[in-house]
Parts: sequence; structure tokens; C-alpha cells
Amino acid sequence: MQAQPLSQATLSFLPASISVPGYNRQALQAGIVHVGVGGFHRSHQAYYTDNYLNQTHDLRWGICGIGLREADRAIQQRLAAQDYLYSLLVKHPNGQSDVQVIGCMTDFLLAPDDPEAVIAQMAAKETKIVSLTITEGGYNFDPSTGEFDLTNPDVIHDIANPTKPRLIFGYLAAALQLRRTAGKAPFTIQSCDNVQHNGDVTRKMLVAYINAYDSEFARWVSESVSFPNAMVDRITPATTEGDISLAEELGVIDQWPVTCEPFHQWVIEDNFTQQRPEWELVGAQTVDDVTPYETMKIRLLNAGHTVLGVLGSLRGYSTIEEAVSDPLFARYLRAFMDNEVTPVLDAVPGIDLDEYKQTLITRFGNPNIKDSLARICSQSSAKVATFLVPTIQQNLISKGSTRLSSLVLAAWCWYSDSHTTQHGEALDVIDDLADTLQHAAKSSREAPLAFLSQQSIFGALAANRSFCEDYQSFLTKLFAGIKVEHLMASVLEIEVTPASMEATI
Repeated sequence: MQAQPLSQATLSFLPASISVPGYNRQALQAGIVHVGVGGFHRSHQAYYTDNYLNQTHDLRWGICGIGLREADRAIQQRLAAQDYLYSLLVKHPNGQSDVQVIGCMTDFLLAPDDPEAVIAQMAAKETKIVSLTITEGGYNFDPSTGEFDLTNPDVIHDIANPTKPRLIFGYLAAALQLRRTAGKAPFTIQSCDNVQHNGDVTRKMLVAYINAYDSEFARWVSESVSFPNAMVDRITPATTEGDISLAEELGVIDQWPVTCEPFHQWVIEDNFTQQRPEWELVGAQTVDDVTPYETMKIRLLNAGHTVLGVLGSLRGYSTIEEAVSDPLFARYLRAFMDNEVTPVLDAVPGIDLDEYKQTLITRFGNPNIKDSLARICSQSSAKVATFLVPTIQQNLISKGSTRLSSLVLAAWCWYSDSHTTQHGEALDVIDDLADTLQHAAKSSREAPLAFLSQQSIFGALAANRSFCEDYQSFLTKLFAGIKVEHLMASVLEIEVTPASMEATI
């Protein structure tokens, strides 16, 4: 059967092996407005919602996508051309791929074109939830203090121009104000980002923003709007040309498919202002307190990604699977999990930590998921501050081990300085603070703690003598040209011969 261009009209002509929406898309209402229609949203929340619609035919829960940036125009145009349908390619370790066409998106609005239309959509009576995947950096807080950054020029602009905001907080505030003025119940604001206590953080940032110009309104938001915390998990690499070709081989011509692993997890605190989809019918878990689950995931999976991403990039690896397939890197990762993370984790109800950690290594090693280290290392300034530094800080308080982490931070300094592997190949460094990081890293050649002294990322780590001794020792050796794999082996107290090192390339 010839591959079909994806659209509502061609769904019935797709191969029987491709799962397609079994509900009436024309009758969908947009009960959810989602800001940040990237790959992760489309493999996770939209996937759960599509499955829920297929199972229940509860048509109140379509999703209207929102793009806040001009950079969102490309994906908006491609999805609009496909009637807001896209294919999800679930890649299994055995090389097989399943295809599911996701149909729960009803529209996709671009805020730069018509900010008032976005505000109106959020304020609409049908909207029960406004959800977010805006990345760690989108919450506009100082990682060293956790406080909202009121000095951001976009924040200053939004306060002065409430109907034409640039940041998410201006849109949420304007829509909530319309609901409040009209006497309508507020919508729930649901973060789906990898930020610990993501709901609490969202509330704190939004209330701080509103309090800057209207304290009474800020108090109403704090008391009346629900911000459920949640833990989200599904490895979702950036879409490649190869993924587009694979979708066509499997029978569908899709301009922007999404690829992901089979594993998915969503743990949600059941705290919503209004009704919500019963996502637990399709695999989500509702709990009273999500804290232990999100801490486990952020400190093990997300920090584990950073460990492999930074060290693997210096070594010259290009994907997470390539790095973890190296026995030295797998051993280092497991040692980091066992010796530095597990001792500072609380018990997680229903979770066997040893099994969870082994599952992570298996997931990272899925040969059918080519998750690039460039993606893993993108915006590391936000990721390191959120995923890794808190573990280091807790271990320093409890006199625990931090040696493995100190090598990762020293390697990140080298990475930020050179923007190359240790073999000289250029790295694609993607970070809003790339220039600042590079300047601090270069300064570290003369002032070894210059990089570590960036308090917005590292807090007070530069003031801890024992940690700095390890960090400076590793950094000196890296600057002297010693390969990162030899330093990893020394931390693990194992011997690795030059021959075995070459064998891992």
C-alpha cells in the first residue's frame, strides 16, 4: 500500500497496522489549552489524552495548542496542513516501531500573530485546564534563590502591556482576570515540565508576577487556582529526517512525526479547580503527594542524562545509547546513582529503586532511540541547577560522596570552554547562557573557581572546601589534556588500559 499524506481525509486509507483516532474529531471541544507544543508534549500528555478519548469518547477534552514564540511557526504550519494530526512512532529495543496517529489537537494558535486570541481561548468557558511544557528556563526564576526575576525585560514589557504579553505569565494573568471579572471559575494550571514541584513553582512565579502590579488579584489567584504537581517521564528525542522517512516506510507521510520509547509515566496530584480527564484509565497514576516520585525521577533519570551527556560529549559520543553502551560509562552512571543519589532519596511508595535504576540503564541503551547528546546537553545551565546541584548540596550536608558529581561539573566547565570534544570535533552547544558560561570557563584557567562561582547555577558550592578540592583537581587534569575516560576510571578505582579504551570508541 502506498504511503498516504496525513490528513483527516486520508485516515481511512492508512495501513491497518497504524492506529488512528476512533472518536469523532469534528465534535471535539478544547477543554485543554496547552502552551509549548514540542515533541515531549506530543509523546506524553497528548498521547494520554488521545488514548483517553479513544477509550471513553468523552469529547470535552480536545487540546488547543499555543505557540508563544516566532520559532513555533514552523511546527504550527506543518500541523495545520495535516488537520492537526501527527504520527507517534514508538520505537522498541528490538528494532520494531509502532505508529499511532494522535488526533486530540483541535487548533494551534500563534501568540505573536494575535495575543488577544490566545488570551480569549484560555478564558473561554470550555477551557478547564491550561497546561505547560515551557522547559525549565521558561519559569523565569533565579535558580540560586528560587525567586521570580522581575528584572527580565519581557516581564517589564508584559506588566506595561497586559493585552500583548510575551511570556506565559502575562497570558495566564490576563486570561484569569477575564474569568474573574466574568464570575467564571478559574481554570487549572498544570505544569508538565521536569521541574521539581512544578505546580508549586508555577504558582509561586505567577503570583509573584501578578503581585508586582495587583496584590489583591495575586491573592485571589493564590487562593482560587489549582496548580497540581506532577512527575512526567518519556524519553522523546528530537525528530530527524530519518524519522520522517521511517514514518513513510510504515505508511504515512508526516511532515513532523514524533519518536519516543515505549516506557511512559505520569504521576499527578489530584488537585484540580474543575473537572479533568480520567487519565488514570489509560495509565496515569494519581497520588496525594508526588514529591518522592518526582525527586526520584529528576535525581536519577534527568541527572543521569546530564552525567552521560557531559562526559559522553567530551569522549566524542553523539547519542545517549552510544555512551551507555560503553561499559565504563554504564558503570560510572550506576555508581553515581548508587553512591550519590540513592543515599539522599526518600522512600518511594511502590517503587523498587534497584529495579528502577536498572530500568533506566536499559531505557538509555535502547538502540532504536538515537537521543542526541546535543539535545541532552541543551540548556544545561537550567538542567544542572535543577537536576544535579541539589543532590550535591544534600550530600555535602550529610557528609556523603560527591566525587563523581565533581568530575561532571569539571567536565562541563571544559565543555563550556572549548565547545569541542577532547578529540577536537565541534560540539553544538545550545544554552541561553552559552556566552556567559564560556567566559567563566575560560577564566577558570587562571582562576579555577570562576566557573563554579556562578551562584545562579551552583549556589554556594564554590565555598565548600572539600568539594572544590576534587573539582579543581579534575579541572586541572582536563585542562592538561588528560582524557575524561581516564579520570572516570580513576574515580571508580579501576584500571583501564589504552587498548580497552580504544575498544570503547
